[in-house]
Amino acid sequence: MNKNQAQGIAKDLVGKVQETAGKITGNPSQEVKGVAEQISGQAEEKLGDAKEVLQEARDAVREARKSV
Repeated sequence: MNKNQAQGIAKDLVGKVQETAGKITGNPSQEVKGVAEQISGQAEEKLGDAKEVLQEARDAVREARKSV
Protein backbone atom coordinates (compact mmCIF):
# COMPACT_ATOMS: atom_id res chain seq x y z
CA MET A 1 0.00 0.00 0.00
CA ASN A 2 1.43 3.36 -1.00
CA LYS A 3 0.86 6.83 0.42
CA ASN A 4 -1.91 7.75 -2.02
CA GLN A 5 -3.83 4.57 -1.30
CA ALA A 6 -3.63 5.12 2.47
CA GLN A 7 -4.62 8.77 2.24
CA GLY A 8 -7.47 7.92 -0.11
CA ILE A 9 -8.87 5.31 2.27
CA ALA A 10 -8.61 7.79 5.14
CA LYS A 11 -10.39 10.54 3.18
CA ASP A 12 -13.13 8.13 2.15
CA LEU A 13 -13.69 7.17 5.78
CA VAL A 14 -13.72 10.79 6.94
CA GLY A 15 -16.24 11.56 4.21
CA LYS A 16 -18.51 8.73 5.30
CA VAL A 17 -18.46 9.99 8.88
CA GLN A 18 -19.10 13.54 7.70
CA GLU A 19 -21.99 12.44 5.49
CA THR A 20 -23.54 10.42 8.32
CA ALA A 21 -23.17 13.35 10.72
CA GLY A 22 -24.96 15.55 8.20
CA LYS A 23 -27.80 13.05 7.90
CA ILE A 24 -28.15 12.72 11.67
CA THR A 25 -28.15 16.48 12.25
CA GLY A 26 -30.30 17.23 9.20
CA ASN A 27 -27.56 19.33 7.63
CA PRO A 28 -27.59 18.77 3.85
CA SER A 29 -24.49 20.93 3.37
CA GLN A 30 -22.52 18.62 5.67
CA GLU A 31 -23.83 15.59 3.77
CA VAL A 32 -22.66 17.04 0.46
CA LYS A 33 -19.24 17.86 1.89
CA GLY A 34 -19.00 14.28 3.12
CA VAL A 35 -19.88 12.85 -0.27
CA ALA A 36 -17.35 15.16 -1.92
CA GLU A 37 -14.67 14.00 0.53
CA GLN A 38 -15.52 10.38 -0.27
CA ILE A 39 -15.18 11.02 -4.00
CA SER A 40 -11.85 12.77 -3.43
CA GLY A 41 -10.64 9.85 -1.32
CA GLN A 42 -11.71 7.27 -3.85
CA ALA A 43 -9.96 9.19 -6.63
CA GLU A 44 -6.76 9.41 -4.59
CA GLU A 45 -6.93 5.70 -3.81
CA LYS A 46 -7.28 4.93 -7.55
CA LEU A 47 -4.28 7.17 -8.25
CA GLY A 48 -2.33 5.11 -5.74
CA ASP A 49 -3.50 1.92 -7.42
CA ALA A 50 -2.29 3.23 -10.79
CA LYS A 51 1.08 4.22 -9.35
CA GLU A 52 1.46 0.75 -7.89
CA VAL A 53 0.69 -0.90 -11.24
CA LEU A 54 3.23 1.34 -12.97
CA GLN A 55 5.87 0.49 -10.39
CA GLU A 56 5.21 -3.23 -10.85
CA ALA A 57 5.55 -2.79 -14.62
CA ARG A 58 8.84 -0.92 -14.19
CA ASP A 59 10.13 -3.67 -11.93
CA ALA A 60 9.13 -6.34 -14.47
CA VAL A 61 10.95 -4.48 -17.26
CA ARG A 62 14.07 -4.16 -15.12
CA GLU A 63 14.00 -7.88 -14.34
CA ALA A 64 13.51 -8.71 -18.01
CA ARG A 65 16.52 -6.58 -18.95
CA LYS A 66 18.70 -8.33 -16.38
CA SER A 67 17.97 -11.73 -17.88
CA VAL A 68 18.86 -10.66 -21.42
